[in-house]
Amino acid sequence: MELYGKEYLKRKLSCRKSRCDLRYKYYEQKNTVIDPNDALPAKLRQVKNVLGWCSKAVDSLADRLSVGEFENDRLMMWDLYKQNNPDVLFDSAMRSALITSCSFLYVFKGEDDLVKIRVIDGRRATGTIDDQTGMMYEGYAVLAANDKGDPLLEAYFTPDRVEYYDKEHDQQPFKVVAMPDDMQYCSLIPIIYKPDSKRPFGHSRISRAAMSTVKSAIMNLHNSEIAAQFYAYPQKYVLGVSDDFEIDRWQASISAMFMATRDSKGDVPQVGAFPSASMTPYTDMMRMYAQEFAGETGLTVDDLGFSSDNPSSADAIKAGHDQLRLMGRSAQKTFGSGFINAGFMAACINANKSLTRTEAVETHILWQPMFEPDASMIASIGDAVYKINQMVPGYIDQTKLKYIIGI
Repeated sequence: MELYGKEYLKRKLSCRKSRCDLRYKYYEQKNTVIDPNDALPAKLRQVKNVLGWCSKAVDSLADRLSVGEFENDRLMMWDLYKQNNPDVLFDSAMRSALITSCSFLYVFKGEDDLVKIRVIDGRRATGTIDDQTGMMYEGYAVLAANDKGDPLLEAYFTPDRVEYYDKEHDQQPFKVVAMPDDMQYCSLIPIIYKPDSKRPFGHSRISRAAMSTVKSAIMNLHNSEIAAQFYAYPQKYVLGVSDDFEIDRWQASISAMFMATRDSKGDVPQVGAFPSASMTPYTDMMRMYAQEFAGETGLTVDDLGFSSDNPSSADAIKAGHDQLRLMGRSAQKTFGSGFINAGFMAACINANKSLTRTEAVETHILWQPMFEPDASMIASIGDAVYKINQMVPGYIDQTKLKYIIGI
């Protein structure tokens, strides 16, 4: 495999970084919206409203993905993960991959001679990937950056070495760490969400449709606040006012009792009010945007704050999240492949030699159930397990049952 070099990968990352930063802004609710309505004053066009739907879309799926343990683990990869705080590591890698379509696991041996696994988000790493295995031939990562995002410590990964660069050594590495002999891939492993043949580094859960819907919903929320001012203080009018008639505008707006005296000709002005603006169209539009966003992300409108009248049972909640369950199953496949690849690389670095991938082919991850069953569901599962084990004795044992019901 021909290597493209550090500068090529650095340029490749700079082309993708802006889109990743945009999605992080939507996730962190820091995205800015400008009202295009020219009829509004300049002060009202600066929209300061935020909406947490994008973070809800990411967290609702990330929180349901929980790694249990490795099965058929001949290379003892799970033991290496347990040395690296797996609860935080797995969650951080999957959450970052859902936001930017991919994250990366940087595998290296620390000063204490133990294998370390570190998560790098998708804004700070890239590489050339092998579509068949999901591992990379070469990679580039920003290991440390300042507050402005400028790189302070960079690393260039190849199958035979890892080169480290800093500001003083931008052209030549100040440190080179050799990899075990006969390695085919580098020690930077991608964790990808929804890859395909066109985009091997996957797709973000914060899609263009989701961002567009959130932007429209924020605009609707902003316009509803402007309309609320007219709803609270409806516009009033006075007819038949002579030149010598005096009126206190503020008192006429907020007083419960308003008095108007006759003018010099004995005429009395006519006072009235325009119909107040209704807030119903804005709430209806907000529900429409919630339904549109829920359909895009596999959520329900209940998840977005529009609760239904009748409380749902556990079965109804599970049925309403069927699309989310399918998305979670798909994510488990691709994330599991990435974690096994990283575990295989960690085993190679720990043994200080190149191992064969056939030893990791039968290894797969046991995931915790995405939806915890209630008491009635556990009873139904128990009855089904009893009947299955009658037909095939010992087919579902204690370990398998653990990952079916979660206990």
